[in-house]
Amino acid sequence: MTVRTTHLTTPLKDADLKNLKIGDKVLLSGEIYAARDAAHKRLVKLFREGAALPFDPKGAVIYYTGPTPAREGQIIGSCGPTTSSRMDAYMDDILSAGVKATIGKGGRSAEVREIQRKYGAVYFSAVGGTGAILSENVTKVELVAWEDLGTEALRRLTVKDFPVIVANDLAGNDIFLEARTRWARKI
Repeated sequence: MTVRTTHLTTPLKDADLKNLKIGDKVLLSGEIYAARDAAHKRLVKLFREGAALPFDPKGAVIYYTGPTPAREGQIIGSCGPTTSSRMDAYMDDILSAGVKATIGKGGRSAEVREIQRKYGAVYFSAVGGTGAILSENVTKVELVAWEDLGTEALRRLTVKDFPVIVANDLAGNDIFLEARTRWARKI
């Protein structure tokens, strides 16, 4: 597998995603949205009711994170990825609204990979346990909705060269399955 590095700026367009392959390193810049379980539940409720979402989902990237409070002099606290599979139940609605990528940790189900293919979306993986380092790529944070959710509130993060890996590409390939297959051959 040849690893390439691509710089992308949000909002993402179909053309941005078409040449991405699993294992590619992507440096994201622009605005991404921090949302975990509770925010997803509220987003899907609004979407199903036909109500306006609190951000434009077209080409958006959602990062599964609940940032810790910022220390004095910081923009944001630690903002590492959370387990993506907890958001699987919301994926059809989220991607059908126009979201083009999600960021988290861990693999996605076969069903989610098919939903991603259906809507032309990808899944990026961020390295778990590196939240303090990842926070250095965040240049601005804004509360968008649901302050009552605390760290799970919907936030807009402005990022510069935020490092992620393509975990699921448009063809439905999965870096986690690929890795298991490669390691199984070596054992």
